Amino acid sequence: MENQEFQGRSAVVTGGTRGIGAAISRALLQRGCRVTAVFGGNQEAAQAFRDSLSPQEAALCQLEACDVASPQAVEALFQRLDQQEYALDFLVNCAGIRQDGVAAMLPEESWRRVLSVNLDGAFHMAKQALLRMLPRRSGRLVFLTSPMGRLGWQGQSNYAASKAGLVGMCRSLAKEVASRGITCNCVSPGFIDTDFIGGLTDDQKKEYTRLVPCRRFGRPEEVACGVLYLLGPQAGYVTGSVLEITGGLS
Repeated sequence: MENQEFQGRSAVVTGGTRGIGAAISRALLQRGCRVTAVFGGNQEAAQAFRDSLSPQEAALCQLEACDVASPQAVEALFQRLDQQEYALDFLVNCAGIRQDGVAAMLPEESWRRVLSVNLDGAFHMAKQALLRMLPRRSGRLVFLTSPMGRLGWQGQSNYAASKAGLVGMCRSLAKEVASRGITCNCVSPGFIDTDFIGGLTDDQKKEYTRLVPCRRFGRPEEVACGVLYLLGPQAGYVTGSVLEITGGLS
């Protein structure tokens, strides 16, 4: 993908300093895109991400701490960007958490927090982004969902519900804003080799690998390539879709 497609453009990437989000932020920075990488609170990981960038990439990157589950915090974030005359072209919602547990024993707080971050947070970010994209009649929104929202998974009723909700929300938004030149799509990564699945035992990793026809976990960079396609001009007629990057998991 040629650099000029993203040169001089501006993006906000939530969860943008770790795992898949970091890979997306880096891919955009490498192509000359200005990136605001939003993180929830892990300042050490955010700084480590910034330190890993080249001087040219670091000059285009700013870090912003924000609890995306809070509509007030999200609005304040976008107001800070407005003060910088930040003309937003791309929003990529990667922020997500897991708090697994079988439904009968799942604490109410675990249900609420996962839905608040994964689903409510994506809505708050999309709302503020669209308020800025609609007058310009241009923009791209990408939501990171999961095959678990389609398949379900033992111990992940909260996570699966949040990810299924993202698809419905994305498709509704796509219909609302298509006439204004704005696209909304989902990317659905399967088992990707990040610290998000770092809690799996070796036996679990072997078991899950056997479920994947490609017989391996994906790489964050492979997901980033799919996101870049949906952000690019070639995907101008793609909206309301879900791009599966799962190694054939079904």
